[in-house]
Amino acid sequence: MEEPSVTTLPRGLAAFDLKGRVAVITGASSGIGRSFASAIVDAGGKAVVVARREDRLKDLVLQLGPDKVAPVTCDVGDHQALPAMALAANKAFGAPDIVVNVAGNTVRKQAEDLSPDEFLEVIKVQLMAPLHVAQQFVPAMKEKGWGRVVNIGSITTSHALPGTTAYAACKSGIAGLTRAMAKDWGPFGITVNALCPGFFATELTAPVVADEKRWKANAERTFVGRNGVTEDMHGALVMLCSEAGRYISGQMLYVDAGFTAN
Repeated sequence: MEEPSVTTLPRGLAAFDLKGRVAVITGASSGIGRSFASAIVDAGGKAVVVARREDRLKDLVLQLGPDKVAPVTCDVGDHQALPAMALAANKAFGAPDIVVNVAGNTVRKQAEDLSPDEFLEVIKVQLMAPLHVAQQFVPAMKEKGWGRVVNIGSITTSHALPGTTAYAACKSGIAGLTRAMAKDWGPFGITVNALCPGFFATELTAPVVADEKRWKANAERTFVGRNGVTEDMHGALVMLCSEAGRYISGQMLYVDAGFTAN
């Protein structure tokens, strides 16, 4: 079998340039997703930001500029709504090259208290949506012979934390899902990876942040002595979305300052 041709890698920082690239980012109304929209734009790309809260998306467009960011209101847990979401995304700046699956939810309960309905609601957003959102855009990526998919894992992808039964099950599943997607789509020039954040202050982690003793203990467990800010993930994101990350696929990249290594 003849090996695929390899294009010359742009030199220096040009390898990280996202000019001409379009990213779809779910969960973009707050936290990590909102921050990632800024990262894509700062690297020269354009972003279609997807979330349920239309007012927050409009605010993000005002912040970053309508020539660089387009909003699409959608609950990605409603899988029947995804084709319409994709149609709107394609109209914004053309067929996207990059999908970043950030949308998340959780139910903080002990294992014995988790109901089937509660478990399913987390599964639909945290584990099923990353696949079904990406499916909407992969055909166009295949035609181009180039694409990037970035999922979001967690410390719980590999480590147990209390009260995270549904969340941890999904984030463990993200590891297998990411590898499988990478395997199936790799021959078409599409890489698939997962970023696994440590502890960052977001709406989803608000109960942990509010527990000062636990928040401080989490910071002390890292190798740098602090919890993360969303900008700490920008470099890893841009690398995985650009030519710089073209030979990285099927990987879980922990951005946690050594929390899971300690």
